[in-house]
Amino acid sequence: MTIISLLLLASLLPHLTFAAHVDVGIVNGTEAKPHSRPYMVSLQKSCKHVCGGFLISGRFVMTAAHCRKKNEKLTAVVGAHELHKINEGSVRIGVKSYHKHPDFNNSTYQNDIMLLRLEKEVEQNEKVMRISIPTQDEDNKADSACSVAGWGKLSLNGKKSKRLMEADVKIMKNTECKNKWQYKFSASQMMCVYGHGGSCEGDSGGPLVCGDTAVGITSFGDPKVCNRRERPEVYTKISAYLDWICSIITR
Repeated sequence: MTIISLLLLASLLPHLTFAAHVDVGIVNGTEAKPHSRPYMVSLQKSCKHVCGGFLISGRFVMTAAHCRKKNEKLTAVVGAHELHKINEGSVRIGVKSYHKHPDFNNSTYQNDIMLLRLEKEVEQNEKVMRISIPTQDEDNKADSACSVAGWGKLSLNGKKSKRLMEADVKIMKNTECKNKWQYKFSASQMMCVYGHGGSCEGDSGGPLVCGDTAVGITSFGDPKVCNRRERPEVYTKISAYLDWICSIITR
């Protein structure tokens, strides 16, 4: 009976353990040099940080679709490093319109991408600057060196960071990520990373940056572990959505 029970449990494991969490942040990282990532945006509700985002133009912020609940009003804070410092020169800007991907699935997190049109053009300077996104649909090579950043939790049960944190990561092979996440992972729309530091609970929507280009959006992971190769964090692949992105920002 013991062997039969173990076999049954093994068959159920993919369904029992692959529940995803969202709102992921940074663990085993280091504090970013203030304003060294001028594209980073803190998305806030009632003056409290809820998600990350990043400037892709003077008027648009890119983030994860799950970062906004129904009819929720968000404010974009640009030029920030330490969120509780009011004299560091950060600027709060309202959101004029929200553009979730029409095929976003709140259960599977497929198409987890959203564009926010700001109420006014952002004045770009050394503390506030857009970041490039891919110009064509392509896969990033496995083991490419990249980085993630955010104001999320520093550990699974820890507190959110007051200062922007960052961590170096590398692109994981799609076959390995598919093996870990099975039906939840779509190689054409998602990517995974691995490294000593990485994402954890507390801050989604931030960019996965390779070189000087944002290639992914922090999307989901396992609710019980942070930054484990056995349960890698998953990112929305930006290059898969270029036509949709252009259709929004050129309106």
